Amino acid sequence: MQSKPLAKRIASTSATAASCTSVGTLMAKLPRLPVRNAGVLAVAVFTLQFVSPASGKASAPDAVSGLRVEVSANEMLGRGRLILFVRRATNPAATAVDGNAFERDGLQLAARNVSFSVPRTVVVDDAADAWPGPLSSLAPGDYVVQAVFDRDFNYAYSGRGPGDVLSRVATVRIGETTSALSLELTDVIPELAPWHGPWGPVAPPEELAFIQQNTRPLTVPSERLGRFWGRPISLNGLVVTPLDYDQTQDRLPVVYFTHGFGGGMASLQDTAAGLVRQMKAGVLPRLIWVLLDQSGPMGTHEFADSLNNGPWGAALTQELIPVIDDRFRTQRRRNARFVMGHSSGGWAALWLQLEYADIFGGAWATSPDYSDFSNFGGVDLTAPGGRMKGLNFARAEAVLGAYGGQNTSFEAVWSPRGSDGMPAPLFDRETGLVDAQVATWWRDHWDLTEKVRREWVNNAAYLDGAIHVVVGENDEFALDDSARDLERAITSVSGRASFRYLPGKGHFDLYVEGDERAALRRVMAWEMADHAQRHP
Repeated sequence: MQSKPLAKRIASTSATAASCTSVGTLMAKLPRLPVRNAGVLAVAVFTLQFVSPASGKASAPDAVSGLRVEVSANEMLGRGRLILFVRRATNPAATAVDGNAFERDGLQLAARNVSFSVPRTVVVDDAADAWPGPLSSLAPGDYVVQAVFDRDFNYAYSGRGPGDVLSRVATVRIGETTSALSLELTDVIPELAPWHGPWGPVAPPEELAFIQQNTRPLTVPSERLGRFWGRPISLNGLVVTPLDYDQTQDRLPVVYFTHGFGGGMASLQDTAAGLVRQMKAGVLPRLIWVLLDQSGPMGTHEFADSLNNGPWGAALTQELIPVIDDRFRTQRRRNARFVMGHSSGGWAALWLQLEYADIFGGAWATSPDYSDFSNFGGVDLTAPGGRMKGLNFARAEAVLGAYGGQNTSFEAVWSPRGSDGMPAPLFDRETGLVDAQVATWWRDHWDLTEKVRREWVNNAAYLDGAIHVVVGENDEFALDDSARDLERAITSVSGRASFRYLPGKGHFDLYVEGDERAALRRVMAWEMADHAQRHP
């Protein structure tokens, strides 16, 4: 599920046109995967009046029925997804109009895949993909509007980011007549400076140098992933070592940590900064932390050996871990090698521990994604004729992009490949009807409770005492219910595991204690260090 920094990213990377460079300075982007067009929603008719952002006056009516927005680009930007964001004009001076599937209250979206292979103008109207309805369904009133050209097709995952091209915000009035609104893509979001997330620098300048001294970049090419994708692929991240690492010769336990949905290198840099601060305060045991980036074109790959994302688990365990053991003074043994993560990273930690029980000595998973597909967001995927809940969420994601959203991220990890070469959808985005064959595949291959029931007994020597789950009783995604399902499955095979349900805690404040932002991480770090010491 979503990691907390996503909301901050969306609010801040939209900042102002003054923070963007000209289109002419746009750097070349990496190759993109092909995308499927989202289905076109039904068309309704409404009459509108718009104020031109250039002149501030209403433009003359034309023959178009409903909202029609003309978006132009004077430079060759290539292929991408053009997304229109519309909100009520509670702040007419707004410099950005933004939102995502998690934060969609009051948001109107319309989008289409386009190519600016030459300077041109394209139209976004009632024929575009839209949520919650066609553009002509907007009620009369004042609105702010902004166009975004998503050149990486990754808006559903990370929102607007470096390289995306924006229009200025226009204020429009929907009234009695139909008009065309003109927007121009003029401003490019610049590349992030090193150790700057979209929310700002991860540390003030005087502290940043110290953090970087104790953090090392990590890039390990993977032959397995390269063969799967047909191009070079690396496992990337950061390594944080104890502050006295270069002054000693001790061999240390290792924690492999990965982020949740929406995370990436910027969020890992923020995690690294937090770890160094805790080390400086003397509240962490001496561990090596390997912070792993699990973001990809289709969302979080969760280090699963997936038919769609590739053999990430095998690449981690057979290619990256040997490199870490060679480059750093690790203890090179299972009971001193741990895996940890929150949300989607928590699911990854559980999966890696269960799948590679002979490699990891324990998983510390917080608020892990759904463990039991008979209770997937309150829906039993094994029941005939099941229908998914939360279709508004899924439809909003589909308008933002054909892949990379939370639902399509799950499908990229757990689904078989469809006839079009993309991950097979679990459910129809219009009706919510679950595809029984896809659901069966999920259950047979990726349901953690089923995996426990099938395999725990044979791996009990490795797994007993290795699973540690912490979740808030008020988790916003009801992941505490999912954790209880996993706990019952482990109990049913007489397994031993630790499950903690924190009263009053939700998905995003689980780690916080008073003014300490990552108190739970500190507690779990000492538990891992203690485990390594007790199991030589």
